[in-house]
Amino acid sequence: MKIKIINRSKHELPGYATLAAAGMDLRANLDQPIVLKSLERTLVPTGLFMEIPVGYEAQVRPRSGLAAKHGLTVLNSPGTIDADYRGEIKVILVNLSNEEFTINDGERVAQMVIAQHEQAQWIEVEQLEESARGEGGFGSTGKQ
Repeated sequence: MKIKIINRSKHELPGYATLAAAGMDLRANLDQPIVLKSLERTLVPTGLFMEIPVGYEAQVRPRSGLAAKHGLTVLNSPGTIDADYRGEIKVILVNLSNEEFTINDGERVAQMVIAQHEQAQWIEVEQLEESARGEGGFGSTGKQ
């Protein structure tokens, strides 16, 4: 798949680290570091602008290393970038740890996955078909 992109950052374009990787790392594009205190959130600019084909979205997800080691995560995970959005890609990061974290220019702050999607068409009915699960939810299938 080919996607048009404008790179106004100081960094290389996102790329796949391995042949089987699903996500590409997004890097912070900063003039000065951002100090993120405990429980604070911020918008981190990337300097990237994209034209995603209709029928696809870009999903912005946390990086597992930042989450596990530092308690940083993407607040609206996964964040969706729609095909008709033309603004700068920014990452909403939150610090869930008890310690400050400094985000530096060029730091890999999230990963982005390109995914195909469909739009649903609603069919209003009076009754739904029965299923084995029924109305069971929120842990009703047991704990394993």
